[in-house]
Amino acid sequence: MDGEALKAMAQQRAKAWTELPYDELTRQEVKDMLAADGEALVESFYTDLEFGTGGLRGLMGPGTNRINRYTVAQATQGLAQYVLKTKPEGARVAIAHDSRNGSPVFARVAAEVLAGNGIEVYLFPALRPTPQLSFTVRHLECTSGIVITASHNPKEYNGYKVYWNDGGQIVPPHDQGIIAEVRGVNGPNAVNWGQDEDSQRRIFITSSSTDDAYLKTVTDLRMDEDLIENGSDFPIVYTPLHGTGSVSVIPALAKAGFRNVHIVQSQREPDGNFPTVHSPNPEEGAALSAAIDLAKNVNAKLVLGTDPDSDRVGIAVPDADADGGWRLLNGNETGALLVDYVLSGRTANGTLKPGFDFVAKTIVTSDLMGEIGKAAGLDVRETLTGFKWIAAAIREQEGKGRFVVGGEESYGYMIGDAVRDKDAVAAVCLICEMAHLAEREGMDMLDRLERIHRTHGAFREALISQTKQGRVGKEEIAQQMESFRSNPPAELGGERVVELKDYQSQIRTSLKDGSSHPIDLPSSNVIQMITDKGSIVTARPSGTEPKIKFYFSVRMAKSELASASSYTEAMLSLDAQIQSLKIALGVS
Repeated sequence: MDGEALKAMAQQRAKAWTELPYDELTRQEVKDMLAADGEALVESFYTDLEFGTGGLRGLMGPGTNRINRYTVAQATQGLAQYVLKTKPEGARVAIAHDSRNGSPVFARVAAEVLAGNGIEVYLFPALRPTPQLSFTVRHLECTSGIVITASHNPKEYNGYKVYWNDGGQIVPPHDQGIIAEVRGVNGPNAVNWGQDEDSQRRIFITSSSTDDAYLKTVTDLRMDEDLIENGSDFPIVYTPLHGTGSVSVIPALAKAGFRNVHIVQSQREPDGNFPTVHSPNPEEGAALSAAIDLAKNVNAKLVLGTDPDSDRVGIAVPDADADGGWRLLNGNETGALLVDYVLSGRTANGTLKPGFDFVAKTIVTSDLMGEIGKAAGLDVRETLTGFKWIAAAIREQEGKGRFVVGGEESYGYMIGDAVRDKDAVAAVCLICEMAHLAEREGMDMLDRLERIHRTHGAFREALISQTKQGRVGKEEIAQQMESFRSNPPAELGGERVVELKDYQSQIRTSLKDGSSHPIDLPSSNVIQMITDKGSIVTARPSGTEPKIKFYFSVRMAKSELASASSYTEAMLSLDAQIQSLKIALGVS
């Protein structure tokens, strides 16, 4: 469809939003957009915001392609219909929200629509972290759960994530069943808005006992007896980046026994405008800059920051060789440290069960996590990107195996199976415990990381994200992925590409002899190229942002590391190898 046809279609769709049942403010905003007759009108109305396998995520504002009370209500109506098909009697749904603008309103809309369909709702009284919602779904024996959040996206975004009764985000067959119901909801007149008294009586506000149960689960993960008995004065700086960490991470650290915690006060209060950061994303170094400045002033030895819904955590540690004296660890490094610490701790206290316990990682996460798990005698489950697939693996193995720890490169980690999504609240507490123990042993986090590399081999990873907004951006990303599939490079950075994994067609192909083999994972739009040196280059469009992501992973055998002139030089050589791969792919 050409530009003029798209504009005409958008105008037609927008006109319906200038009439009842849309509220007065929405009607006026759309009238203004029609009068301006610009690109904003087209982008807001040229399509429906897609309810994908994880729910909704997009820009806030009026329009069919935006997050607003109407698109949230229609999505919830579809969810309600599916819930009632699977559980006609006694269905209940838990709902949480983060600190974003609009989140409390959208959470209330979702609660009322569910209640209007005869479903009991357990709504948190104020903002709560995503991992607590996952925990609560199981704790209150809910059929489903919803959290209103756009995670680490900029302030203009919001989202709507759906969980099933295991506490994990929806996966087949529930995802497709819910999507089908949502697509069948034809506008706001098809929604049971649930604003009558009978409906309102089905909405229950959760009590403090629900919070206490979650916090107890987090602190029960502690393994270090010295910390449990005596607490810790290890100096820590933490920032919630204006998010739910204020009501979850801060009390969790106190309950876990950490007394010397300095909070970045300018970022303590929840605020959907995120006024002190360009983006509330702990993957980006700038988000932790205020925390690092505070750490220098108070002589702290660890910096941590969580995103608005507290499912991701980024950390920084002192490093005399780094610019500014502090080094940001990437998600793979933190994940390797956590996996190593949890497995070591459970081995020491006799609670690890080789042959029964397992660890999990995603296909774009460092193989180092898997190597640590294998060395401990554990099975390693590799899943598609996203914690919903790790949760699905846990559910599949229930009764046959026990999940211990796992993570993904995008700063998400999970310890134990009480929570079935990435949990920065628990991860922060375990990272601080690890740092507390390391200091007692005369080490720091970088010493622990070097020890891991010397034991299992050195790994280095990098990520490049390219943002491509709007419908044109979608087309460009699709063209890039098709090019990798139809014409993969013969070499990258002087390394010969020997294998191509196409997770969409679920086939891995040897480029040496042309043989192919099936990939035993659900279909996903991901391409992976493996070189003769064991390097892995992955291309994957983001499922939650208008981006295409390129992941780079290189490795060095521990024997080669042992013969290197120094650990620092070895890691620099791996950095240079990654840079060559980036240049070859044209994304440096």
